[in-house]
Amino acid sequence: MEHTYKILVLSDLTNSADKTVKSAVAIAKIVSADIDFLYVKKPSEVVDKDSQLSAIRTINKTYFTVDKKIKNLISPIAKSYNTRISHSFVIGNIKNEIEEYIDKNKPDIIVLGKQKTTLFPFLGDNIIRFVLKKHKGTVFIADDKSGLEPGKDFSLGVFQNKHSSSIFQENIINATQKPLTYFKIAEKNTSSKNTPSLESQNKMEYIFEQGDNAVKNISKYLLKKKINVLFVSRQKNHINSKKTSITDIIKSINCSLIVTN
Repeated sequence: MEHTYKILVLSDLTNSADKTVKSAVAIAKIVSADIDFLYVKKPSEVVDKDSQLSAIRTINKTYFTVDKKIKNLISPIAKSYNTRISHSFVIGNIKNEIEEYIDKNKPDIIVLGKQKTTLFPFLGDNIIRFVLKKHKGTVFIADDKSGLEPGKDFSLGVFQNKHSSSIFQENIINATQKPLTYFKIAEKNTSSKNTPSLESQNKMEYIFEQGDNAVKNISKYLLKKKINVLFVSRQKNHINSKKTSITDIIKSINCSLIVTN
């Protein structure tokens, strides 16, 4: 019996949320997965009055209002792509609620959006770091300008020539007709170049000099080559004695990321 993956979408309700959900649907179509959408709101963002009765009314109203907003977000996407998307909304400590969900439901893949602003703390840098620490499986960080869309081809890149070997990742790679592009920071100073020997394998490799701006230079090339998604390993970003942190990559790279083990 074929394994059905579980995808958890962590999202706020900003304008880019639909792109995050579409990326999740695209992945679900590729790997055969169920999708659950989770939104968590801090109590301080809901209740600011002392009266217990008033607080209860406010909470009930918030549940109704937010549930309607979530349905308005996911229902058109689910209908367009003939995909079922379940959802839940919780008022509570954001990290605690996410941790409880992960422990209880054990998702295979977590999809969340990369925020360009700190106005929406639900999906800020702290939450992304928390999810990467808590969830040992695959994490897809969707960029609002280079996410995936169901039924559309996409370009894949690999950072440091490393991506974990799993059925999930192989399915993602096999789902695109475009060449797989490798981006590597050299062990020693080497000019940026491509490796012709990989062309016959429908692959390309670009090697970049070491330096403080190496990741930023790769980011520029990703835009130039119109890469939608970059594979990044949690464990394999060493360059000699240095290690490029996942946080630095997330902040510097302007495309969606698939973070693997």
